Amino acid sequence: MSLLLPGVHVPVDSPVHRLDPRLKMVVALVLMALPFAAPGVMSSLLLVAAIVAIARLSAAPLRALLGTLRTVFWLGLFMFFFYFFTTPGQPLLAWRGVAVTWEGTVRGAVQIYRLCLLVIISSLLTFTTSPGQLAQGLEASLRPLSRVGVPIRELALVLTIALRFVPTLVDQVDKITKAQRARGADFHSWKPWQRVKAWVPIFVPIFVAAFRRADDLATAMEARGFRGARRRTHLRELSLTREDLVAAIVVVITVLVVLTVDRSPNLGARPHLGPAALTAAQPTQHRALEDDSCY
Repeated sequence: MSLLLPGVHVPVDSPVHRLDPRLKMVVALVLMALPFAAPGVMSSLLLVAAIVAIARLSAAPLRALLGTLRTVFWLGLFMFFFYFFTTPGQPLLAWRGVAVTWEGTVRGAVQIYRLCLLVIISSLLTFTTSPGQLAQGLEASLRPLSRVGVPIRELALVLTIALRFVPTLVDQVDKITKAQRARGADFHSWKPWQRVKAWVPIFVPIFVAAFRRADDLATAMEARGFRGARRRTHLRELSLTREDLVAAIVVVITVLVVLTVDRSPNLGARPHLGPAALTAAQPTQHRALEDDSCY
């Protein structure tokens, strides 16, 4: 496996696979929010260490997991250069009115770090949880909203179908790409326009096949008399176990440590005094020296 896309589930007997899907979805949402709530250096390192530990416990192939980041390479590059050139601050380089600042470099790197964590966490969630389990967990978690008219069962069905189609679409893209390469298509050309021309013959059959498959699925569901609004039972009902309780306690402790580690006076980062701050501090120092001389 060279690529672990969000939506690809691999059935493996691991401690993370055996956890309740509701707990895994909540933990995934909390971990996705932590990079924004705790942007410090120590908290970021602890968060990365926690995600690496979860990946090891889930038996996820690290090479394939890191290969997933290739799917957001161009988006991350665009975000980095956007903050690189548009963030005001202390200039590092300036050329024809365009200034590159240190603050822009830091903010661009932070945005790429957050984007990578979001992709890896979503990949781990779908790697350890099947589409059926995700749909069942979502339906069980949002069941109170059905009392106010929210179509929870239909939303769960849409999520299940979307996740089940991801591996199929990825496999079809791979087959069509190999067929186009056999016909002489160059997907690694240095010319951007040449790359665009090479990808056009791939997207057209992909969209056609996706719409055809969706139409076939709708026809099959109607032929079998599917009714999403009715009360449906499950082969395995969700219930929290002792492993889920232990995992929840560990996650809560980890979240508290990540949120408070940068606020500790011993581990927190010291404030940086730039030239402006030093200049502003000089009059205060002179006044303090004059007050001492009076005595």
